[in-house]
Amino acid sequence: MTPGHFCKHDPERNMARFYRVDVAPTLFGEVSVVRSWGRIGTAGRTAFETCPTSETAEIAAAKTICAKLKRGYLAK
Repeated sequence: MTPGHFCKHDPERNMARFYRVDVAPTLFGEVSVVRSWGRIGTAGRTAFETCPTSETAEIAAAKTICAKLKRGYLAK
């Protein structure tokens, strides 16, 4: 999976956010979904979800991407 990078801008609400989703292997043979989010221009926050297989990780990443697109994020 290629990493997904999304942005959401709303000048009226002073909103400038980013969201990144990536799938990466761990050292123990599992696969992690890496999510990073925050205000554009900051380091933001990062969360890892470890999955037993790459298929499970891909499904989790796809669900996150769909949710962000529904909330108004645009692909960068």
